[in-house]
Amino acid sequence: MTDVVEPAVTWCDRCGEDATAGPHAACAAARALEPPRYCARCRRRMKVQVLPVGWSATCVEHGEIRG
Repeated sequence: MTDVVEPAVTWCDRCGEDATAGPHAACAAARALEPPRYCARCRRRMKVQVLPVGWSATCVEHGEIRG
């Protein structure tokens, strides 16, 4: 049996661009107020639902995260 290793996070979860390519200060500032729009693992656009008590974002490949 072989263990599957997930790749390191390489995508910006707000703009979907390469997170290691340069500073994402505007994205970091915006993420303080809004949920992620892209999966940081695979760069897929996520289904986002904003709730009165937070938010949930779902990637079809990696599942749901909440905030």
